[in-house]
Amino acid sequence: MRSFEVTSVIEQWDQFLLPYTQAVDELKVKLRGMRKQFQNQNQRPPIEFVTGRVKPVDSIKEKMVRRHVTEERLEQDMQDIAGLRIMCQFVDDIYQVVDLLRKRADMTILEERDYIHNEKPSGYRSYHIVVEYPVQMVTGEKKILAEIQVRTLAMNFWATIEHSLNYKYQGDFPEELSARLQRAAEAAFKLDTEMSEIREEIQEAQHLFSYGKRPDAQDKKGE
Repeated sequence: MRSFEVTSVIEQWDQFLLPYTQAVDELKVKLRGMRKQFQNQNQRPPIEFVTGRVKPVDSIKEKMVRRHVTEERLEQDMQDIAGLRIMCQFVDDIYQVVDLLRKRADMTILEERDYIHNEKPSGYRSYHIVVEYPVQMVTGEKKILAEIQVRTLAMNFWATIEHSLNYKYQGDFPEELSARLQRAAEAAFKLDTEMSEIREEIQEAQHLFSYGKRPDAQDKKGE
């Protein structure tokens, strides 16, 4: 494996990452706006919250070496420099969000990877979408690749823990720890499945809580 060499691209990281930062900022506003639209129509939004980040420079450099990505192919071959995460309450919400993204005219979906029902060997579950998003720069339009991950809160909790452990072990987990992570992933997915089974009860309770209503409140008014 060749060592990473500093080039003219690397020397201008702030300039290189500027359109990615703009893409993340714009997409966060738009995706959060989807949630607000549901709320304004008195409908339960399938989106719980949205986060986004631009991959740190050190992480980009490390991945370039690990994946043998050249500087000339960086923009085309690294799809997650701009990253968004959409968190949902239920598994069904994930697929509703995916359908909504497919209908949008302000981005083009290039690739979809369903790791929910086709989980990775580690137990990782999430739905990944790679989009091409046009950013308006002063020099003209620039199309940016961004990865949108859609997952439940339980999936996100597991993935966050696994990511931290991966940083410690550099992907080479002890066998016992790897087995425990897989069992934890299955437990998290079982939790999602159980919550889906009582989804109507949960949504009714959340609706009553949001409006400060108790089931017996209306009965007392009629007394």
